[in-house]
Amino acid sequence: MLKKVFLCLCCVLCFSSVAFAKDQTLIVAHDATWAPMEFASDNKIVGYSVDYIDAVAKEAGFKVDHKAVAWDGIFAGLSSKRYDLISSSVTITPERKANYDFSTPYAQIRQAVIVPINSNIKTAADLKGKTLGAQVSTTGHFAVKKIEGATDKPYDEIGLAMEDLKNGRTDGVVCDDPVAAYYANKRKDFADKLKIAFIMDGLEEYGFVVRKDNKEVLDLVNKGVKAVKEKGIEAELQQKWFGKKL
Repeated sequence: MLKKVFLCLCCVLCFSSVAFAKDQTLIVAHDATWAPMEFASDNKIVGYSVDYIDAVAKEAGFKVDHKAVAWDGIFAGLSSKRYDLISSSVTITPERKANYDFSTPYAQIRQAVIVPINSNIKTAADLKGKTLGAQVSTTGHFAVKKIEGATDKPYDEIGLAMEDLKNGRTDGVVCDDPVAAYYANKRKDFADKLKIAFIMDGLEEYGFVVRKDNKEVLDLVNKGVKAVKEKGIEAELQQKWFGKKL
């Protein structure tokens, strides 16, 4: 009898766990200024990372509530449990991994240097003595700080950095290459004024970010990422947003 009770209890617990996973809604934070990864359009948050986490949720069996959050407070908000995870083109770095957990990577990118259309900048050596913009506390910003002889000009949003570049207030902007390509090739108000000078060495990977005490969410997200990759959904999303594999 005791054995039967134990087996029944296990079945109930297993069922409850599955039901909880399928019924729960995870609050997801995005800095919706990072087109084409995550940005605002017609009062909605859209982009590659947004579609990706939606696909992850569908495959793993949970719901998503998207929230726009400024980059400078996005990690603090996660730590204080205002949301469950960050889906905002966050590069996986040792420093960030010391404080947060990351999902399986969902994209690979590099840093790009974007300049005015008539600029003579072509290589890293040409950046000496130049003023370079970047969004504060991004890996692009970290890269600018390492360029010998360059002046670092941080911005709260990448769009503000691009505006200053377009208006001649800086010599270049460093950011993730999909973002640079979007401004140089797709944004009508920038495309004929800016170009990508070159792509920096060093491959980076994006991951979805969760608190270290939230293994249940991490496991759910990783389950979804695995399915999205194996079913070819990731390739479809990359084709949709970039016309190529990242």
